[in-house]
Amino acid sequence: MSQANTGAVNSAENLALLDTALATLNRIILDKDRQLRLAVACLLARGHLLIEDMPGVGKTTLAHALARIMGLSYQRIQFTSDLLPADILGASIFEQDSQRFRFHKGPVFTQLMLADEINRATPKTQSALLEVMEEHQVTADGETFPLPEPFFVVGTQNPTSHIGTFPLPESQLDRFLMRISLGFPGQALERELLKGNDRREMIAETAPVLKTEQLLALQKLVPGIHISSALLDYLQALVLHTRQLPQLAPGMSPRAAIALMRAAQAWAMIHGENAVLPEHVQAVFPGVAMHRMAVTDYSSSPDEQARAIIEAVAIP
Repeated sequence: MSQANTGAVNSAENLALLDTALATLNRIILDKDRQLRLAVACLLARGHLLIEDMPGVGKTTLAHALARIMGLSYQRIQFTSDLLPADILGASIFEQDSQRFRFHKGPVFTQLMLADEINRATPKTQSALLEVMEEHQVTADGETFPLPEPFFVVGTQNPTSHIGTFPLPESQLDRFLMRISLGFPGQALERELLKGNDRREMIAETAPVLKTEQLLALQKLVPGIHISSALLDYLQALVLHTRQLPQLAPGMSPRAAIALMRAAQAWAMIHGENAVLPEHVQAVFPGVAMHRMAVTDYSSSPDEQARAIIEAVAIP
């Protein structure tokens, strides 16, 4: 990315890069434009993404495609009940030649890490991700090892009603900026999947759209997207409303409020705006908010509850 364009949030070059990346993703993941935009916004906002859905709907394909198109190194870790923290982070191994322990880095040392079926690992193994997702580093034997930048975790999980799952604790859920679901494709698009090319082959044949330095430059621009005082009032009103609903206790935390702001700024960037609008906040609110709260009312879906919150809070 040229120096001339890195200062302009809504420059033609930035928009062209994002539009090309989204168009390429849409050729691989069919009929999921909104979810793909949320995934890209999550990456631009320097967050982590949780995809919760049934097996076989394209969660892994989305993660792999995102890594390929964004030009990121990629590692997939299959989470199982016998997975250990060292299998993710790495371990110190004694070397006879040097007569000392040397830390051997684990698969977490990558730019996009897919934590596949993350809720099938034990809480002890899940907790191994807390530091890396928050601090972008691994601490072992008193030494700190920084992770590559950008660092993006895509976690997938099956519904908690499935056999052999361990629910993610609130502290782990809070590390994910967004949660999305893909759902089943329509009949016509499912037929296109049946008749079309294998998605893995398509990913392998797809050229990266962005380089690492371009993605990092875009991420740095997100906090510069203007958000007015009136818009912050609206955002805070949404957050406060979640704290006043007993079925969502205790509501959104201050960190969740910051996540909502950053996601809205990233959503504005994707849509070519230099300022956050109320509809940007509303678009990302369900994905940012609902997985962070202890929902006790299961009579409606998380999206329906998010929509009710949005309808209950007036726009300034």
